[in-house]
Amino acid sequence: MKKSLQISNNQKINAFLLIFIVNACQIGVGIHGFERVVYQNAKQDAWIAVILSFIFAHFVAFIMIKTLEMFQDQDLYGIHQILFGKFFGNLLNFFYVLYCSFAFLSILINYKEVINTWVFPFIESSFLSASLLIIVIYTFTAGFRIIVGICLINFLFTIAMPIVMLIPLKYANINFLFPILDNDIISLLKGVYSMTFTIAGFELINFIYPNVKEKNKVGKYVHIGLLITLFLYLSVMLIALTYFSAEQLNKMIWATLSLFSIIKLPFFERIEILIICIWMIIILPNLCMYLWAAFRGFIRIKSITPNNFVWIFSIIIFILSIFIKTRLQIETANNLFSKIAFVVVFIYPFILFIFALINKLFKKRKVQKNETI
Repeated sequence: MKKSLQISNNQKINAFLLIFIVNACQIGVGIHGFERVVYQNAKQDAWIAVILSFIFAHFVAFIMIKTLEMFQDQDLYGIHQILFGKFFGNLLNFFYVLYCSFAFLSILINYKEVINTWVFPFIESSFLSASLLIIVIYTFTAGFRIIVGICLINFLFTIAMPIVMLIPLKYANINFLFPILDNDIISLLKGVYSMTFTIAGFELINFIYPNVKEKNKVGKYVHIGLLITLFLYLSVMLIALTYFSAEQLNKMIWATLSLFSIIKLPFFERIEILIICIWMIIILPNLCMYLWAAFRGFIRIKSITPNNFVWIFSIIIFILSIFIKTRLQIETANNLFSKIAFVVVFIYPFILFIFALINKLFKKRKVQKNETI
């Protein structure tokens, strides 16, 4: 049983890079069409649901970090083994490996669908899956620090998004935002819940934590990363709410891409096609981080080289992606992942925190008892 991992200094990163990692892990395929899902529940108060979801995310991140601080250089996998022993600890670890694998698959099939719908409708989806997986394999085998470097490049692209989307604002109708708080609390909370698929990703700090040099600064930079992501999602949501009518938002699968489609440049007519192609750079750290987290968990259970793992993992994902290609199948997979992610990301950290506190209390009493003896 491997309760800790030996991490060399050249695999550790400065804490400020967590800003870019959190942002990269949260900005993915979900931003393409999260407006419709949230609007169907919260209506014109969807922007409030976005804010509330991130307030909850900040609180959950705080609990995650407090739990990690109790175990110094351990990641979530090591904490499981310490708290629950070899058998149950590895059982939980295997579940988290499956969760990370499911997250990877969800991102892959959603991006593949966008490419098939908007850019290359006649290209076989299996070819797209294989192409994306080859790029992921190449990036993953380069190492953790390279993945972090791509997160930084990702940040430069995503931070420019609200600036580009200012163009549709000249057609905006601010009256679409009124009346504010006209919906009941249940509808608003459903809107918050529907943001799960979109903002999941920050839970990966549970696995990145041992690779950070300045542990005392982790919380600060994670919260900054979450605030930047909130700004991006809130900007996109407000623009969509003021541009599209209620009827349009209820039916539009990819509202963000539709906003891009109205932008016309003298030298490039369909800018959304360019953005979708560039989006591969944005989802790449998403995919690589979940793959890396799955690998970190799997080697706790069974020894395997990174190269062998990534090829076996990619073959399994490729086979699964072949059978999930219709809109209904993808929507079903997204809904299932959202339910699992809600428990894993927003519920389980509180349960784990309670067990960690109990473990800390027992250790403290044991030390006091030994000192008395």
